[in-house]
Amino acid sequence: MTRIVRRPGAFVCGIDAAMDVIGGKWKVLILWALNEKTCRFGELRRAVPGVTEKVLSSHLKELEDDGIVHREVYAEVPPRVEYSLTPLGLSLNAALEPLGAWGRDHIYRGAEEPGAEEPGAEAAAGPAVEPAAEPVRG
Repeated sequence: MTRIVRRPGAFVCGIDAAMDVIGGKWKVLILWALNEKTCRFGELRRAVPGVTEKVLSSHLKELEDDGIVHREVYAEVPPRVEYSLTPLGLSLNAALEPLGAWGRDHIYRGAEEPGAEEPGAEAAAGPAVEPAAEPVRG
């Protein structure tokens, strides 16, 4: 089920419409976690440290209403609910991959480097910073 657009006719461009779906501090991290595997609520909470239960629940409901996340309820005792990405959610994650690559490429570049955008500035700035051993999400 796809929800009705919150701001009908108010989108300036496709990015504006996409940001309406993924806006919020935690939604892209939820999408990243669900891209790894199908998760139960508690697994998602651990995969996205810092998110509160209220916000996680709210974001999952919005993503479900947008057709990005599928919520599967199993008739068991105790009840079991699993969240996964729909084909639309998978396509959204694929669209976000270049943004994640851009972030990984630029995470170690500091704004404090004078002339970082000038040609030849890299040679003048000294050796490149080696990336950390821990992978960067996104």
